Amino acid sequence: MSPADRAPDSAGPAAASPAGMTRRNRRTLILLALVSIAPVVASYSAYYLIRRDKHANYGELLPTAPAPDVRGTLDGKPFALADLRGKWVFVVAAPGACDAACGQALYATRQARTIQGREMDRVVRVWLVTQGTPAPATLAGHPDLAAVHAPGGLAGFPAGGERIYLLDPLGNLVLAFPPDPDIKAMAGDVARLLRASRIG
Repeated sequence: MSPADRAPDSAGPAAASPAGMTRRNRRTLILLALVSIAPVVASYSAYYLIRRDKHANYGELLPTAPAPDVRGTLDGKPFALADLRGKWVFVVAAPGACDAACGQALYATRQARTIQGREMDRVVRVWLVTQGTPAPATLAGHPDLAAVHAPGGLAGFPAGGERIYLLDPLGNLVLAFPPDPDIKAMAGDVARLLRASRIG
């Protein structure tokens, strides 16, 4: 066989037609595009098709506004709620006699604060004592609690006086909790805020 007759075979299988290469390139591009958009499609599907809870937080989210200007006395000295700016603040109001509902509210704030572990010092607790004097035994069970004599209590707070309020380090209202809350859920709200906050 002459060299001319063998010429077409010399290129071997490495020689591919331009049309074949174009088809392979097109398939590769399509696969890459599908891989790229798959996460986007999945996220949109999850957002629009999967039922979600209306709110992620447990407490009632309050309109952002400064807390009322609460004033009273703490250990015989003038006190203003604004003095605690720079901290996250739990606020409870109840008479000094502190019935079962008051005791549960104080216990809930203590536990929710303790659950924060190393972050607990970023949170302070205030009991606005609306009348009378707390029993020493009650105060002994809450050594980190600021018992402030404040006859006005939670007057001016938006969700009513029988609630537990959380203020941010700027002195704004953030959340309101029921007086007998789910402590773990309340602590979870606080933990998320502490993680997200760069202040306080």
